[in-house]
Amino acid sequence: MLHLLIICTCFIVIATLLPLSRHSHWIVRALDFPRLQIAIIAAALLIANLTLLDIQLPITKGAIAATAFCLIWQLWWILPYTILCRKEVKSATNNNPNKQLSILTSNVLTPNRNSDALIQLVRKHKPDILVTLESDQWWEDKLNVLEAEMPYSVKCPLDNLYGMHLYSRLPIEEQEISFLVEKDVPSIHACLVLKTGDKIRVHFVHPAPPSPTENTESAERDAELVIIAKSIGESVSKDINKSDLPIIVTGDLNDVAWSSTTRLFRKISGLLDPRVGRGMYNTFHADYPFLRWPLDHLFHSQHFTLHSIQRLPSIGSDHFPLLTRLVFSPIRGANQHGLQPDADDRERSKNIAQAQEVSMDDVPRPAD
Repeated sequence: MLHLLIICTCFIVIATLLPLSRHSHWIVRALDFPRLQIAIIAAALLIANLTLLDIQLPITKGAIAATAFCLIWQLWWILPYTILCRKEVKSATNNNPNKQLSILTSNVLTPNRNSDALIQLVRKHKPDILVTLESDQWWEDKLNVLEAEMPYSVKCPLDNLYGMHLYSRLPIEEQEISFLVEKDVPSIHACLVLKTGDKIRVHFVHPAPPSPTENTESAERDAELVIIAKSIGESVSKDINKSDLPIIVTGDLNDVAWSSTTRLFRKISGLLDPRVGRGMYNTFHADYPFLRWPLDHLFHSQHFTLHSIQRLPSIGSDHFPLLTRLVFSPIRGANQHGLQPDADDRERSKNIAQAQEVSMDDVPRPAD
């Protein structure tokens, strides 16, 4: 029993320490994902060490200390996404429908053929914006029925798991499809016009994940997120009462909310995460309850407060759709603050972009 528990403790310690290296290999970066699961295992292992082993033995004391450290460290990353922490985004108090903006983000999974389920969700919740990821020509043909209700659209059908479609009830201006880092991985950049006439800069993204079958390292994903963050950071750093536009970034980032890369994105961009203090809203994997992480995201500038956020029922994909309702309320949101970057963060973001030879100047800035 002693040897088994010590071996398990070693595995937990390795899984906890490897991400500290910031190495971009997919095995290391993948360990950012299951922090909740590792914390649960560490808690069970800590109880086993305390109850089944002789705590007078030095090796037992070492195992208990190591397991306790791992548990605390993993919890530090995920606790912001629980109700135990202060909300980063204020709850909305203005219910004026003209100032609301609802966005439904759905990674449909290209081979999935249950388009009716997504169409029914759109007609039930009536979002202002629908963005689909992994949508190919077949999905485009099926979703054409929505154009009577959502007459504005941007379409980029691809059969490589990176197709993307945008449907909107609100006017879209200055739309552009870009391939920022990889030649077959698109992103959509546009300006939305609210019913009040206010304009919002939006970025819809789906960078490729680090994995053994796609990119063996996270370098491409990290670079795309960093240059978008740097482009946005220049805008949101201005005085809110001057010329900067409200900004929203949403999509499947193929990264968890608490990873060092996503935290870097939030720091450099200055955007807020409405899930902080509210919940994880795990959207992947729909088929495996114990292996679920928040991969689908929506970040926004301080111009918005949150009406609601909810994970919607499965549409047959490996991702659940995510529906977020924001309220444009720049006065109420003016003193909302997220993570702040330091010199190390700025240097790290610079190195990530330079390694892929990309720049924030590559990112479209609609209406900027």
